[in-house]
Amino acid sequence: MFPSTVLKVGHGVRRYWDGPRAIATVISGNKTSQQVREQLKKEVAEMKSQLPGFRPGLVVLQVGDREDSNLYISMKLKAAAQIGLNAKHIRLPKTATEDEVLRNIAAVNENPEAHGLIVQLPLDSVHPIDTEKVTNAVTPEKDVDGLSSVNAGRLARGDLQDCFIPCTPNGCMKLIRQTGVSVAGRNAVVIGRSKIVGAPMHDLLLWNHATVTCCHSKTPDLAAHVGGADILVVGAGKAEMVKGDWIKEGAVVIDCGINYIPDSSRPGGKRVVGDVHYPSAKERAKYITPVPGGVGPMTVAMLMENTVKSAQRFLQNYRPGNWSISYKRVKSQKPQPSDAQISHSCPGKPIGQLAKEVGLFPKEVEPYGASRAKVRLDVLNRLNKQPDGKYVVVTGITPTPLGEGHSTVVLGLAQALGAHLNVSAFACVGQPSPPSSFGSRGGAVGGGYSQIIPIEEVSFVHLFIKFQRICFQSYVKKVTEGFVTSLQKLDIVKSDPSTLTQEEIRRFVQLDINLKTKMVCVSNERLYLKRDRAFLENEIMAVLSLSTSPRDLQHRLAKMVVAASQSGELVTTEDLGVSAVLALLLNNALKPCLMQTLEGTPAFVHIAHDSPSVMADKIALKLVGSQGFVVSDTAHGADVGMERFFNITCRSSGLQPDVVVLVVTVRALKMHGGGPRVTGFPLPLQYLQENLELLLKGCSHLKKQVDNAMSNGLPVVVAVNVFSSDTEAELELVCNQARQTGVFDAVKCTNWSHGGAGALALAQSVQKAAEMRRFLTESERNIKKVAQSMYGAKDVEFSPKAKEKLELYIKQGFGSFPVCIAKTHLSLSNDPELKGVPVDFTLPITDVNANVGANFLCLLADMVSFLPSAVLFTCG
Repeated sequence: MFPSTVLKVGHGVRRYWDGPRAIATVISGNKTSQQVREQLKKEVAEMKSQLPGFRPGLVVLQVGDREDSNLYISMKLKAAAQIGLNAKHIRLPKTATEDEVLRNIAAVNENPEAHGLIVQLPLDSVHPIDTEKVTNAVTPEKDVDGLSSVNAGRLARGDLQDCFIPCTPNGCMKLIRQTGVSVAGRNAVVIGRSKIVGAPMHDLLLWNHATVTCCHSKTPDLAAHVGGADILVVGAGKAEMVKGDWIKEGAVVIDCGINYIPDSSRPGGKRVVGDVHYPSAKERAKYITPVPGGVGPMTVAMLMENTVKSAQRFLQNYRPGNWSISYKRVKSQKPQPSDAQISHSCPGKPIGQLAKEVGLFPKEVEPYGASRAKVRLDVLNRLNKQPDGKYVVVTGITPTPLGEGHSTVVLGLAQALGAHLNVSAFACVGQPSPPSSFGSRGGAVGGGYSQIIPIEEVSFVHLFIKFQRICFQSYVKKVTEGFVTSLQKLDIVKSDPSTLTQEEIRRFVQLDINLKTKMVCVSNERLYLKRDRAFLENEIMAVLSLSTSPRDLQHRLAKMVVAASQSGELVTTEDLGVSAVLALLLNNALKPCLMQTLEGTPAFVHIAHDSPSVMADKIALKLVGSQGFVVSDTAHGADVGMERFFNITCRSSGLQPDVVVLVVTVRALKMHGGGPRVTGFPLPLQYLQENLELLLKGCSHLKKQVDNAMSNGLPVVVAVNVFSSDTEAELELVCNQARQTGVFDAVKCTNWSHGGAGALALAQSVQKAAEMRRFLTESERNIKKVAQSMYGAKDVEFSPKAKEKLELYIKQGFGSFPVCIAKTHLSLSNDPELKGVPVDFTLPITDVNANVGANFLCLLADMVSFLPSAVLFTCG
């Protein structure tokens, strides 16, 4: 006899030498699993470097306190810690019911920080629990044990890349590959048909092209079947049932069994053996796994591998801009149906599906029905280190009272970028105002084949907040910081309400308000705002639009001025004790509303203040990724909406756009060229027939608005929104005139009638323009400069009242606030009838309001003649 020695072959494989003949090669699960863990550790580190703060998460759910389960779980938790996983152990008591178990599973399913969930079996409960029901409750994407019916079905069908393979069979396959023996074409025998080992092992070998026989307790002449196996996998759960003389010479033997048999020589009186009689089997097998140290360590390693794969898939699916989004190509009809008919003929995808497609977690979305959802603001905490996408701001020339399809171009551009150029794109539009929703201008949510759907929901999603119903009361229920501050303003140094005298109570209730300010009136010990309701509501809308967080919202609301005291002290909403109530009411309104366009492009609809909210734009810019685009609507002309966007909104948000799109129509330019007054439909003939002379005169207005748009140093693309009455000659004239002004490009848009395809040329130009270097300037602006540079005014004239209030606001510390001017949006001047490019006019300022919460001064320009709907109250 020759002494036995061990030859190292490599890759966790050892060959025994017993004299002149090699009797067995041992496949070490310990060594192979260690190699797997080292590789997984590197992959986890790579994920963390890609997304700082990210850790793959594994949750182990246990019912009861079985000793063997505790041992297995401790091994899994230890392995998870070694490779850098965030492992959590949930242990439910033995009294846990099936419903409790299912609720816990549902919670983990919804937790984006958990990428793998295993339910430790058996479920040790005093109550009956359906194990099959429990394992199938685990979402397939987190079923890293691979035991759910969905994953089992995918494996059975051969979808190996789209499922999680159960850990033990997966580990067995990796050990077989370590031998270098090709599985394809071999005869494989699997003993056992359990859902954990035998059945999935059969499927795995089959789809690796082996000829597979599955044997079980009812199989006759088991030894004969074993004798024909080139590859033998045993998971029967019977100690040493497979004898060495059954095994084919040179076979690969994988022993999955763990059994205990009596052994008086061991300290515990027993030892661990497998399902194969190892001493005799190693004399015939070419490769064999030991027990322990074979399949066992690989099972744990494969669990870790599945968890890491799940985390990698998660990162792939939720990486900003890496969208797997389904778009819908819409076929336009002639004659074109109404907006409502088009909307109803094109139902959108479920809002939950859209949210997932753009990378939002379930916990970050609050659905309101099937077609819209609020997006929670903490999504920015998750994405704060991600780069922003490209920021496109859409403005326009001074429109007719009918509107020029401004938001239609916004949505068409987003559709073209997304559905037609396969770029991650988000549209951000403001909620429609009452004149837009119920007047002649359309729904302010696009139209034709570029609209947000369903039309009836977006038209009413605003359900205008009626702040006139909010009565600002002065009752103090408990001592607050605002209460003490209000007393100090009245020189009352007290903090206990019960110690106030009747006179102090009277002064506190009325806050010693100077009623000559006519900003509040007192009745029955309640304060009612008498300040113009439109201005008050618009300042609140402005605060909502400009707020960058819930804390910022409350801070801005608290600073809103509603009156002045007899001594000249400003009275704020905080003094009235209502700022916290306002913030509570408006916190939900701060969350942008997720909806979709006709073609399935995502869109945020939010509180309008000449542009969507800062929060909507910020979230969208993170979601689209660095190569994606956010198309944001500023509303109205470049002299109004865009000026306020750059001067106020961008200062508040800190965001810098990449491209300006200027929307132009033949109709509006004819009006500025001296065409008849536009009041509604039907239009005068000059707007319905070709008139190049009138159009050319109106292009002077186009040049002025291009200058306004280019004043911020960004590339400008002119989008000519085509109407059915426009002729080709008119459209070419406008494009040529626009190009002569130095814009980046001028293109025609037909997205109202053709959807995203009609804005494809615009999208391609915007893509190219976005590659240009940013030149945004931050110059100090003043009232006269805005009036002269944006409107073309010769001078600015302040009324005595406006001068007095401006001096007061400067004295009160608001002189450094940005300034915006509220005037008609129907002309560059303050006269809505004055079209084209008015010159030599003086802009009269009749009043000044300090929007302290929104942090800007709003100057009211005197309107020569106007309808209420023609006045642009942009700043409160």
